[in-house]
Amino acid sequence: MSFFGAGSTSAPAAAPAEKDIEVPEIPTDSISSLAFSPAADYLAVGSWDNNVRLYEVGANGQTQGKAIYGHQGPVLSVCWNKEGNKAISGGADNAARMFDITTGQPQQVAQHEAPIKVVKWIETPQGGILATGSWDKTLKYWDLRTPNPVATVQLPERCYTMDVQYPLLVVGTAERHIQIYNLSSPTTPYKTITSPLKWQTRVVSCFTNSPSSGFAVGSIEGRVAIQYVEDKDSSNNFSFKCHRKDQTPASKDQSLVYAVNDIAFHPVHGTFSTCGSDGSIHYWDKDARTRLKSFETAPGPITATTFNRNGTIFAYAISYDWSKGHSGMTPGHPNKLMLHACKEDEVKRRPKK
Repeated sequence: MSFFGAGSTSAPAAAPAEKDIEVPEIPTDSISSLAFSPAADYLAVGSWDNNVRLYEVGANGQTQGKAIYGHQGPVLSVCWNKEGNKAISGGADNAARMFDITTGQPQQVAQHEAPIKVVKWIETPQGGILATGSWDKTLKYWDLRTPNPVATVQLPERCYTMDVQYPLLVVGTAERHIQIYNLSSPTTPYKTITSPLKWQTRVVSCFTNSPSSGFAVGSIEGRVAIQYVEDKDSSNNFSFKCHRKDQTPASKDQSLVYAVNDIAFHPVHGTFSTCGSDGSIHYWDKDARTRLKSFETAPGPITATTFNRNGTIFAYAISYDWSKGHSGMTPGHPNKLMLHACKEDEVKRRPKK
């Protein structure tokens, strides 16, 4: 496979330690999704070029392409099983496919009537289940040992986003519906709410390492909401503006508003990142309600982000996200996959004010 012919490449030794590392041999079209294996530093990358690429990330951020497999349409979502030996992807070909890294064989494991927007692995006490959310307005659960779904749930609208932090599963759909499931009864919503944000939902992401269950919601209108599941915690719900720019430096009007494309929670500290169409990435602490870090603005939108299993590596994609329609797809638009080495003080919680 020529994609991996060049062997591993590493950053030049002279590069300063804090410079983010660019991954070579990346997809030929925009990157839609990123996921690190829960068992090792393997990164799955889904792209609009119809392929999933798997990279091994070394101790110094050097990467090596390990495998590539295809869908018959753009790949919209990637995830891993708990053992980290199978990568799973969903795409615009209405299929989910699983790639076994030990055998090197891909196989189809799920089917919908419309594109699969999200795939998530759920590790239950009874074993692993694949959840797939689709634009056909269904959520399906699959036991990969059997060809048919173990359950199908009708959603109020097309699935746009979904996240799992067992036993919590949250689905965001078109028309701002958000459905919250307790996976002890996975086919009946525990709660259905309208998004606290007034504009289209772009992403939901479940809290990690949090005493109270909840999730963050990002919308197309430069805003994030922090939402707790239980009514007793509802006094802690809040939303904040982000991913906005001033029309002119002097105006201070924050009138240029961008979509929040992804939200990733740190697996250890429970802090989180947001990224947007404005090319910016920020780290936040929801409990201290403060911003921890801002990255230098990238030369294009940030489409996807993820932390590795222990939160030491943060991967992000700079790709065109179609936020300016056809006219924004200019020749030479940057398409990059970057790795950032997380420093403890930029991801650690701050003491509450």
